[in-house]
Amino acid sequence: MDTAMPALAGDSLCKAFMPKGAKHAVQALADVSLRIPAGTLSALVGPDGSGKTTLLRLAAGLMRADSGSLQVLGIDVAADPQAVQDRISYMPQRFGLYEDLSVQENLDLYADLHGVAKDVRRERYARLMEMTDLGRFTARPAGKLSGGMKQKLGLACTLVRSPQLLLLDEPTVGVDPLSRRELWQIVQQLVDDEHLSVIVSTAYLDEAERCAQVFVMHEGHLIAEGAPQAIRDNARGLCHIARPPQGMAARTLQARLLDAPASIIDAVPQGGDVRFIRRPDTDDAALAALFDGMPVEPVTARLEDGFMVLLRAKQQNAKSPTAPIALEAAAASEPGKPDEVVIEVKDLVRKFGDFTAVASTSFSVRRGEIFGLLGPNGAGKTTTFRMLCGLLPASSGFLQVAGVNLRHARAQARSRVGYVSQKFALYGNLTVQENLEFFGGAYGLRGARLRERMQAVLAQFELQGQEGAASGQLPGGFKQRLAMATGLLHEPEILFLDEPTSGTDPLARREFWRRITALAEAGVTIIITTHFMEEAEYCDRIVIQDAGRLLALGTPQQVRVQAGSAPDMEQAFIGIVTQAREERARA
Repeated sequence: MDTAMPALAGDSLCKAFMPKGAKHAVQALADVSLRIPAGTLSALVGPDGSGKTTLLRLAAGLMRADSGSLQVLGIDVAADPQAVQDRISYMPQRFGLYEDLSVQENLDLYADLHGVAKDVRRERYARLMEMTDLGRFTARPAGKLSGGMKQKLGLACTLVRSPQLLLLDEPTVGVDPLSRRELWQIVQQLVDDEHLSVIVSTAYLDEAERCAQVFVMHEGHLIAEGAPQAIRDNARGLCHIARPPQGMAARTLQARLLDAPASIIDAVPQGGDVRFIRRPDTDDAALAALFDGMPVEPVTARLEDGFMVLLRAKQQNAKSPTAPIALEAAAASEPGKPDEVVIEVKDLVRKFGDFTAVASTSFSVRRGEIFGLLGPNGAGKTTTFRMLCGLLPASSGFLQVAGVNLRHARAQARSRVGYVSQKFALYGNLTVQENLEFFGGAYGLRGARLRERMQAVLAQFELQGQEGAASGQLPGGFKQRLAMATGLLHEPEILFLDEPTSGTDPLARREFWRRITALAEAGVTIIITTHFMEEAEYCDRIVIQDAGRLLALGTPQQVRVQAGSAPDMEQAFIGIVTQAREERARA
């Protein structure tokens, strides 16, 4: 392939959509022009609704731009989409694996669809199985694979033919750090060995840091582009680490900083400290007052820091949504001692036939605590989570939630908990108001009390004005807010969150965690699963599970120490899980 010719060249691209029931069109792309070089790994980053997926679908020839021109591999996509599709491979966010078919049968099906010659398949399959480490599982049904293995199989099916350009739309969403690292090793190997052009959209800024070129999108506009260093330079000289005093949680200091937007651009917990970006015109006296003598040291800017500077500059009339949430949450929680145990688990076991998904697990959770369940895909954390919620009975052991024994009275316990699932589980064809009315009724709220609570959560989650919008047509961030609003309608004591930020950008994650911090401060107990290891830093304590067994339990600092004083939670997680797997392999 001629690397002098760009893999993708777009000029003045515009694309608008008219969502069902909407009064105005949504401008997905607005006058976007870009050149993406061939033979390299390039990233599209930006908040939900910024236009990343639309741009990839245009490049794949699945839709046409309203105006502007787009060439892929030197071919006009609008004039000859089939010629483009014959030369590229595209892996969308929800890749279509056939779960009843085996790994091998899925590969054969996609090879048939793409017309891959029989004599080419053997060598291609062998290479893909070596790269993905799926060779041992060719007879296993795709539906029985873990989330990370499904993503690797999806990538293998995408690559059954050798494309000139690979388009990946958030390929690591919902994938644990170990599987995420393996997926990126595969992609990098393809770029290095086959000089493949790869364009990837991602919500992980550390992934974009690996790329040769980064394109930052916002509300349909391309607002920055260049090598990762060029994006980092937006935050050069503005990044610092602050160490909270003994007894102050990092998330508490982070909340204080986020509530001071006149001085602070961004703040996030990191290794027990708080990483923050100061505004360039911040008064030193005002900054000193914020930290009240805490140690503060400068650090080198990361890609995510530069990204946050760019996005904050685009935000207008930014405001902190936290105060009303804290007030409402305080009313929600029943009086209780701060160290009161509200969840107790002893020797919990869950079996599916001969398979043990959770093996003799024990821990407890206190009122107002943020407690994290971490583990690789297929580790048993989702099964544990579902048992805690009362959605799945335990095979044996003791499980008590909000004073109720879940083995005997699951329905009674469920009335005292809220639940937000990983996937948007509300009724997409119902409006925001209709969803709130339905779930409020399911929680036993009626009449004036239901109307009062609906108004409260609409205000808390800034959904006023959206009451008549179909929930399925809302942007991702608004869907997340609505899911949270329904989960908190009945003022539960305990809130269960199953990977609630999966696929969301850093800006949305900051807003989400600011709300969660406020809820915990008001006494609501939070149980959360996540694959973003930075989010473990918000937790008071975490457990790490793998193969159904508990590998670590403690504060983030204690877990990092257990992993040999790892500098961050991602390295701690990978170290603990890898060591446990090596020990099992030797046993």
